[in-house]
Amino acid sequence: MNNNTNPPMMARNATGTLGSIQRTDSALDELLAKDAKIEILAENIQWAEGPVWYQGGLNFSDVPQNVIYRFEEGKGVSVFLKPSGYTGTVPRGGEPGSNGLTLDNDGRLVMCQHGNRQVARLESDGKTFTPLASAFEGKKFNSPNDLCFDSKGRLYFTDPSYGLEKRDADPKREMDGNYVYLRTTDGKLMRICQSPIKYADGQSIPVKFPNGVALSPDEKWLYICASDPVRPAVLKYEVLPDGTTGNGSLFFDATQRGGVKRPGGPDGMKVDVKGNIWTSGPGGFWIFTPEGKHLGTIVTNTQSANCAWGDDGSTFYMCCNHQLCRIKTKTKGIVPGKRM
Repeated sequence: MNNNTNPPMMARNATGTLGSIQRTDSALDELLAKDAKIEILAENIQWAEGPVWYQGGLNFSDVPQNVIYRFEEGKGVSVFLKPSGYTGTVPRGGEPGSNGLTLDNDGRLVMCQHGNRQVARLESDGKTFTPLASAFEGKKFNSPNDLCFDSKGRLYFTDPSYGLEKRDADPKREMDGNYVYLRTTDGKLMRICQSPIKYADGQSIPVKFPNGVALSPDEKWLYICASDPVRPAVLKYEVLPDGTTGNGSLFFDATQRGGVKRPGGPDGMKVDVKGNIWTSGPGGFWIFTPEGKHLGTIVTNTQSANCAWGDDGSTFYMCCNHQLCRIKTKTKGIVPGKRM
């Protein structure tokens, strides 16, 4: 979610490094080399989001600019698709473009389209969108935000109101809240992740601001980033055999991190093959074991958004506000379209 009101307008190639690695546990050495650097690949992006490794390059969204950019080694950044999330003819403001990107199990590009208020697949002609989910019980979605497929082809996605021009107060809003959805392989839609979460203050409430979404390697757990300004957190839900979710719990409470005063919070995340969770949080990307132990943080000192595994699966790409960055790792991630 972009909070910057005076951004640059057009992506361009960039070089250099930024930030640092904060190590809170020696086990991080097995994931990131001690001399690992955060490389800057592109800048002048209005709000970088939703990256995915696709056909030998890294595609990512610029949500306010309604465009998908592509980064390729040796070629730099270029426009891949415009418009990407809003194909209407009436001009609108806000964040109309695509947000989260992924691949289905046939390797086809699937995207959350804020402006069109749907999840859609891009067809092979590079310009035709096939809607996969555009309404629930006759009501249009708010603005689908992030998504992932499991190995059976079931689709999980979140639907906050960030893509509506007035968000929760938008007069065009049809939903009564912001929810997480499951689309089954036969196209059926249902709401999931509705069990209350108990927070540090003792209150138990359902997720109100679902954002990033990821599955554990064994697909037994579904993780949701809650970009709640009051209770920013990563939540963890049991996945039942039919793909729906059972009980949920608090995995990472971003309000209880030792007084860290850095920009941003939980927004997007990915999981590596060992089940470690790499999630945006205050000041960068936080790395946790499956049990919730904090190993360290890739400190970007920016309001960072989403991330993706790329190249041979060992490069971690990061959308860091107006920049696209990467860091080489010693592990490999779960790459869309290639689930175990």
